[in-house]
Amino acid sequence: MNPPLLSSSVGSSSSSLFVPLKLGFVCNGDGVNVRHQQRRGFFPGVVRATVSADPLLVKAARREPVSRPPAWMMRQAGRYMAAYRKLAEKFPSFRERSETTDLIVEISLQPWRAFRPDGVILFSDILTPLPAFGVPFDIDEARGPIIHNPIHSEEGLKALHPIELEKLHFVGESLNILRKEVGDGAAVLGFVGAPWTIATYIVEGGTTRTYKTIKRLCYTAPNVLRVLLSHLTRAISEYIVFQVKAGAQCIQIFDSWGGQLTPNMWEAWSKPYIKEIVSFVRKSCPGIPLVLYINGNGGLLERMKETGVDVIGLDWTVDMADGRKRLGNEISVQGNVDPAFLFSPLPAITEEIERVVRCAGPNGHILNLGHGVIVGTPEEAVGHFFDVVKDLKYEPLHENSSVEALEPVA
Repeated sequence: MNPPLLSSSVGSSSSSLFVPLKLGFVCNGDGVNVRHQQRRGFFPGVVRATVSADPLLVKAARREPVSRPPAWMMRQAGRYMAAYRKLAEKFPSFRERSETTDLIVEISLQPWRAFRPDGVILFSDILTPLPAFGVPFDIDEARGPIIHNPIHSEEGLKALHPIELEKLHFVGESLNILRKEVGDGAAVLGFVGAPWTIATYIVEGGTTRTYKTIKRLCYTAPNVLRVLLSHLTRAISEYIVFQVKAGAQCIQIFDSWGGQLTPNMWEAWSKPYIKEIVSFVRKSCPGIPLVLYINGNGGLLERMKETGVDVIGLDWTVDMADGRKRLGNEISVQGNVDPAFLFSPLPAITEEIERVVRCAGPNGHILNLGHGVIVGTPEEAVGHFFDVVKDLKYEPLHENSSVEALEPVA
């Protein structure tokens, strides 16, 4: 059946490096038409709020009824904003900007003040927790992250230790402050890198275009890689719980380089570890939505769903209607406007947003880009993106209308 119409007016093995976890954390922590409507101008003791009090984004992630799709953007804070560039001139070190509480909060709030998105994501990096479990790194402005002692052997594994969350105090402090600053106006999002993606940096020694070292390790030293991935799984799981306790209401897992694996390789070397993380978080922080995003995930959608996350992020190369059909209606989706569309005339941006929303359907959709905001994106276009989605409203079908439910493709 065609999507409803839109009218518009504008495996892992456990590592011997682990110690028993004793954190003491308790985290209580259809078819439809869409039309435009006129816009109307703390650190909680219980992390999971009541349904009525939860932000729009959290409700959509859980597939609860919402009046419109919530929206945020990956790389929402960053160099496309003049305010960020001005601050970066004063504080040129990315590590300083992303590891100093006051700067993290200020940068995270810049797009919130400018555009009022439905999600405010912590300004940080997927590599930020590495030094807290034994992997120091530097960032070179030209080369990106550099890990001087990449791990290729059992000897290298000796440097790893259980994550020391006190070394990430600036993350917890920032999330706490963001909850107070944002209040009920938006969801505060935390994020982590998936074990495979983090391992690519640790094994390759930084960024790579070929991933040949870590892919070779899958066959030449599989036990070393499994121990590394298991250690990362435990550290990342604890880091998620830490973020939730500090105030994050939703967590996105970035398996950014999972798409560089063949589907059967992803099944063996990434999926089991993500499933372990999901299981751990489900037990520790029930009700906290988890989003999984992979760049280049067209061949992995069904496998991604099997990890047990609440939301699958689609990159822009996947047709939203096809993605929704393949995944079915029992899971939420996020995305997936092509970031390059934000360089288009504003009416074209409006049309693309409407198309994506229409194809995603009325239940369980978080509007986002299919990748991060591109440097040089006009701020006017970003503002327009959020204005358009805030002017959308789902309309229930008439009682006599029939809608074919979407089921996963067999």
